[in-house]
Amino acid sequence: MKSVGIIDTTLRDAHQCLWATRMTTAHMLPVAEIFDECGFDQIDLAGTIQFDVCVRYLKEDPWQRIRLMREKVRKTPLRALVRSKNIVAFDVMPDDIIELWVERLVANGFRVVGCFDGLNDVDNMLASTDVARRLGVRTFGALSYSVSPVHTDELYVNTARELVQRGRVDSIMLKDAGGLLTVDRIRTLVPAIKAVIGEVPLEIHSHCLTGLAPLVYLEAVAHGADQLHTSIAPLANGAAQPATQTTARNLRAMGYEVGVDDARMQRLSEHFAGIAEREGKPVGVPLEYDAFHYEHQVPGGMLSNFKSQLQHAGIEDKFPELLHECARVRQELGYPIMITPFAQFVGTQAVLNIVHKERYRIVPNEVKKYALGYYGKLLAPVDPQVLDRIVHNGSAAIGLQPSAPAPAVANLRSKYPRASDDERLLRYMFAGSQVDEMLAAQPMRVDGQPAGTLLELLRALSLRKGSGSLHIRRPGLELSISDGGRG
Repeated sequence: MKSVGIIDTTLRDAHQCLWATRMTTAHMLPVAEIFDECGFDQIDLAGTIQFDVCVRYLKEDPWQRIRLMREKVRKTPLRALVRSKNIVAFDVMPDDIIELWVERLVANGFRVVGCFDGLNDVDNMLASTDVARRLGVRTFGALSYSVSPVHTDELYVNTARELVQRGRVDSIMLKDAGGLLTVDRIRTLVPAIKAVIGEVPLEIHSHCLTGLAPLVYLEAVAHGADQLHTSIAPLANGAAQPATQTTARNLRAMGYEVGVDDARMQRLSEHFAGIAEREGKPVGVPLEYDAFHYEHQVPGGMLSNFKSQLQHAGIEDKFPELLHECARVRQELGYPIMITPFAQFVGTQAVLNIVHKERYRIVPNEVKKYALGYYGKLLAPVDPQVLDRIVHNGSAAIGLQPSAPAPAVANLRSKYPRASDDERLLRYMFAGSQVDEMLAAQPMRVDGQPAGTLLELLRALSLRKGSGSLHIRRPGLELSISDGGRG
């Protein structure tokens, strides 16, 4: 009986897809020990957008979140995902910043560190995984999946072979951020990859955007995949991963062994269902199949942004045209995968083309940098006529030949002599006062109690000075509190 490993994505990608990455540390900590006892191979805790949302919106220290989780999750390895050589930003980071970033991931508690690159550029991925391997933690390299004339089985086989041979990664992750994998494609792709990686485990990561992922997972295992990325319902389905509960049940019915604890997963499910109900957060539901998704491949979060942008410009009726323009721009740019940051590049250029009624009249800096190879080796050449317009209309300050960014760590430490490297990295990634505002909001909530509960009210009252009394009456409850005038 073959055993299938489960890599849990609830605490990273699931809420990234369904809750706009707004799961707080207080949502996680009360059930961290249950996660640890569930039997997962790994727990995926953070990519780079988690750092972004923690600092900019939640006002939580992301490094502190990791340390708090590591204190409670002692048996199951915590996993981190690095985005190419961009990390949090869109621009390429200096090599010494990337090295320090990985060092701090490991120092704060991650025992698995991997990387993906939207161009499947192996050099970009090894910049992170080589550091992680040197530090003694497990590594993985991702094959970013897409559908186009250049994203062939041969491309993925060659990339996997190079990651294993050059990078000596511990596993290969087939990363389907767009939910584009089909049953027919997985039947050829998994055996082809397994043939060149040998005993190195193959992980399958997909999303339910087209409704096919749950079936794709079963077929992937049948053809040799070793581990599946799933999330705990109700933070599953929709734009997120297939549900762990359903996936495990289906695999067991097919004769596979899945070593996850169903009772503990039920407790996790009840916990997150309660948060969703209490805070009005969405839960994942199965989506209908949409063939047009394979043409434009625009991620779900960008679709709502597009509608808002067009409405602001008074041309909301152009939405279908915009999706077709995205597909056209993507083809002209050599089929970049519609994941961060390239999805944003394609989408922004498409919006500008529609709004200004002239294609490539306005060219963002990032699009020009992409076309000139600043982000890595392109899988296909940019359309020559389009390239001419990009070079001509793009910023003259961008050189025609890419150059590596200068080292930055020494200057960063000199600029912030009293800060830790954790804080220095955040200040390097986030401009203006964002880090100061995050630090000013500390300490962050960690007790798991939702704002607005009676317990929260009592806690706030206990911190107030001066005498007073409180009387609360509601159906089934009558409560009177007085400090007796003691102050």
